[in-house]
Amino acid sequence: MKLFFRKLYVRIRTLSNLQEDTNVEATIASIKKGIEFKGPNVWILAFAIIIASVGLNVNSTAVIIGAMLVSPLMGPINGIGLAIGCVDMDLLKHSLKHLFIMVLISLLASTTYFLLTPLSDAQSELLARTTPTIYDVLIAFFGGMAGIVALSRKEQSITIISGVAIATALMPPLCTAGFGLATGQFNYFFGAFYLFFINSFFIALATFVMVRYLHFPQKNYLDESKRKLVKRGITLFALIVIIPSVFIAYRVVRETAFNSAAIRFVGSIQENELFSEAELFSSRREYSRKEPKISISFIGKQLTEQQVEYLHKQLAVYGLEGTHLEIRQMGGGTLDIGAQTGLITDILNKKDMQIQHRDSLIEQMTLELEKIHGSAVAYRKIAQEIAVQYPMIESFAVANAVYTHTQSLSQDTLPVLFVRWSAGPDMLVAGKMTD
Repeated sequence: MKLFFRKLYVRIRTLSNLQEDTNVEATIASIKKGIEFKGPNVWILAFAIIIASVGLNVNSTAVIIGAMLVSPLMGPINGIGLAIGCVDMDLLKHSLKHLFIMVLISLLASTTYFLLTPLSDAQSELLARTTPTIYDVLIAFFGGMAGIVALSRKEQSITIISGVAIATALMPPLCTAGFGLATGQFNYFFGAFYLFFINSFFIALATFVMVRYLHFPQKNYLDESKRKLVKRGITLFALIVIIPSVFIAYRVVRETAFNSAAIRFVGSIQENELFSEAELFSSRREYSRKEPKISISFIGKQLTEQQVEYLHKQLAVYGLEGTHLEIRQMGGGTLDIGAQTGLITDILNKKDMQIQHRDSLIEQMTLELEKIHGSAVAYRKIAQEIAVQYPMIESFAVANAVYTHTQSLSQDTLPVLFVRWSAGPDMLVAGKMTD
């Protein structure tokens, strides 16, 4: 048995060995080259930021992904991780300087775009970049690990590096921060910048971990006292960054856990027959370190004291101890006028949105029906002409077909005519059909 586990251990180490294909010198040179933001990199970054801002503005995920593929954002962040891992103070200063330039260019480009664009509403893609979750932390860290592993290979995989650029999503938070500045909504700015900081930190942390694991050489200093001073300075910088980040990550974990528990709590109410005579109309959750809050609104029969007590007891069941539960009701009992007004307003707004959506669908369907009716009339006239000139044709159909060219991969949409003949082709040739 002992021999089996030893062989298994050796096999696993062989399969997971990273040192064998590592190109340390080329990796360090590649990271250092990607740190600087000047010349073409500045313009590429600015253009990519504007593309991403347009994508966020019009709620287009495809455009945002395209912009992330173009942007050279990870260079300075990888440089910080490399500098800490190799104890290189000059490289750390250089990376921090260009990270500041990168952020400044990004904010200027995105803010300028959102100041000029006529579209000022915050779409879902923008809103999603203002509240970090534990998933953002995990994606940033493991995406950074994948990125540095790909960079350290002798044959770098462009596919992996491109995928990391998309997954870690550094650009959208900077664009959202620019939106917050342009519109004066500083909660968007701080939330998005907070998300960018978390992503950047965990990418740098992943780079540092992998640099140390792969035994990248540390910088040599002729003066031993200077080496110690540099090491202390880098350690102090790492602590200054890491300590707040630990608290930030802890808060993100707590908030994610609260949101998950709150969703399950609200879902249990909707499925509970105890509340069959009162409909849960809306719910809202607000996370706070001191006292998280869940607000739920009911329509229908007034809740009894036993039902209200049951709801408060259920908080503990879902791990929501210390959460303030606010219950608003519209029904058989006395209700605060302000609460009534708020609920009625919510109901009317929701109905208006449903009516607008329905009207939009009806309008689209009407247009489609008009097109179909117009086509049907036109086809009848064509059929009459064909019946006179080409009596051997029984029926025909017209449809649009998408043709894809195998070499250029370009596509064309062309109308295609399908014809059913009453006589075979030989008979038509024998009859010398001519126009």
